[in-house]
Amino acid sequence: MAIETESGVTLPFDRFWDWLLDHTNCILSVGTEESWLYDAEALHWVLFAEESGTPVVQLILGKRLVGEMVLDTSDLLQVQVTPDPDNAERGYFLFKLVGGLKSAPRVRYTFQLAHGLENLPATPHVAGGLKH
Repeated sequence: MAIETESGVTLPFDRFWDWLLDHTNCILSVGTEESWLYDAEALHWVLFAEESGTPVVQLILGKRLVGEMVLDTSDLLQVQVTPDPDNAERGYFLFKLVGGLKSAPRVRYTFQLAHGLENLPATPHVAGGLKH
């Protein structure tokens, strides 16, 4: 269950990941402190879990892998959801995966999406006849 906080909404990683699998076409960027993957017209996102359950994010051009992030979720505490302060007028949201020690948490991964957390059916949503 999501918890309202001063900084937005928080939720467990598993709930976020399940929701994100239905919103891959809404991802604008995914990053860490060291590296970022950015969406573009000719690219598409592929999300899946390895046999071990480890989440993987891939950015694909045609059939060619452009970039990949294998998420280490072993110490994730929560996902914080807030409007993107740099793109509030566009309606973009940041999903910050917070991990580390509870006494010193830090953002491990950031997902920027074209919209906030929506409670939609398990099928990809459509806007104007096109998936987004």
